[in-house]
Amino acid sequence: MTRPDLSPYATVMDDSQLTGRPIVVPGAGPYGGDLELPEPLVTGAKTWADVDRDICMHAEQFPTRRWWLAFGVALAFLGLLGFALMTLFYAGMGILGVNQPVSWGSFIINFVFWIGIGHAGTLISAVLYLFRQQWRTGINRAAEAMTLFAVCCAGLFPVIHLGRAWFAYWLVPYPNARGPLWVNFNSPLAWDLFAISTYGLVSLTFWYMGLLPDLATVRDRATHPWRRRLYNALSFGWTGSQRAWRHYESAYMVLAALATPLVFSVHTIVSFDFATSVMPGWHTTIFPPYFVIGAIFSGFAMVITLMTFMRGYFGMTHYITLNHMENMAKILMLTGMLVGFAYCTEFFMAWYSASAWEGFVFRNRAFGPYGWAYALMFTCNAIVPQLFWVKAMRRNTLVLFVVSILVNVGMWFERYVIVVTSLHRDYLPSSWGMYALTFWDYAFLLGSFGLFFTLFLLFVRVLPVVAISEVKGVMDPQVARGVPRPTAVAATVPAVPAAAQGV
Repeated sequence: MTRPDLSPYATVMDDSQLTGRPIVVPGAGPYGGDLELPEPLVTGAKTWADVDRDICMHAEQFPTRRWWLAFGVALAFLGLLGFALMTLFYAGMGILGVNQPVSWGSFIINFVFWIGIGHAGTLISAVLYLFRQQWRTGINRAAEAMTLFAVCCAGLFPVIHLGRAWFAYWLVPYPNARGPLWVNFNSPLAWDLFAISTYGLVSLTFWYMGLLPDLATVRDRATHPWRRRLYNALSFGWTGSQRAWRHYESAYMVLAALATPLVFSVHTIVSFDFATSVMPGWHTTIFPPYFVIGAIFSGFAMVITLMTFMRGYFGMTHYITLNHMENMAKILMLTGMLVGFAYCTEFFMAWYSASAWEGFVFRNRAFGPYGWAYALMFTCNAIVPQLFWVKAMRRNTLVLFVVSILVNVGMWFERYVIVVTSLHRDYLPSSWGMYALTFWDYAFLLGSFGLFFTLFLLFVRVLPVVAISEVKGVMDPQVARGVPRPTAVAATVPAVPAAAQGV
């Protein structure tokens, strides 16, 4: 039991007061010992009404100048993507840097990069939900949306990589009159179609399921009749009854259990695009776990980038706190060490296998004509995240933002190194060649970022960017109800969340 005079008090802290360590209440624990309590996940003494207002504000008000500025930049890069697509369809694949022997170029690099970005959203929303990690509540909605938008960007590149994108429907196995032309189910590229479509469908369902209570909140706050009708239709007439919540939580648990294997299966199948070949540097069993860890690594880096953007640009510091950022930095550091371990393992296995071809490929990666790309990749992915051993670095938003950008730069170059260095010098020196990106390769890369951020900014504009119902569930009820704290004892006794009552 706790001291009875502590029960009326609730934890009220500002974001700058968070330390990332438990709150110690002397003498409040069992048998008169100290009681350690977690810091609040929502700061600023917010009430439930404050949560509704702060999160729904961007969907209810006219866009700010900041939003228009960001949207204009994103739309400009999206226009660049549209122009590049029209040029590609008119002039053909010759405008790109692909050649023989490097027939897989920037399109496959971008595809693997974007499908990896989408993994953190499923991990945060599904895996951390199953492990009951409450700190996910402030970031899971934006991370899930990031997954969907990244899958949209990733799905674009295999289609245009075909050269004749208008024949992409041939990848779908349906009864047709094309005679012997049929989907080659032995090809991992066909597996990608099913893996990505399944991943996108489950992620969309999981994301929309979590949106239902919040859409009803926006509906109830709407003042215009057509907005009320629109959000009522989107929320499927959500009533918030005890029966609705019981079925909702059961369905959410089932979807989380279904989505969790996808975190590991999708990028495993993507790795089979390389691992099932006989190319030196690709034909290795380490690729599935290597790709999965790399996907989580790059995905969390993008989440940190977006959360930093939301904290500074949209004023979400009370809901996305420094403790959230520090937890993501810890995961980034862990996955960075695993990625660095995978890099070292590749070189060890190339030596241990005593294969001349494998040994040459990895020496060529590190010290050949693309050694600069390997050095950049290793520095950004394995060395830079080690800054997060220092607590002050994990809680510095500028450092977090810069490191997250560098990590995604490094992860793009990881895919560049994997694709290019294994193809440009293979078994026969007579077939060796070099690969260089053209202006159009850069245009497609930058344009894909334009597509991603355009979709994300539209999402921020029309939907709640933080899970309102889940955030309310981790708030202290006394603070959320706006119960005033007696000032006589508040100055001498540390605040205790209501969750600690009855400990």
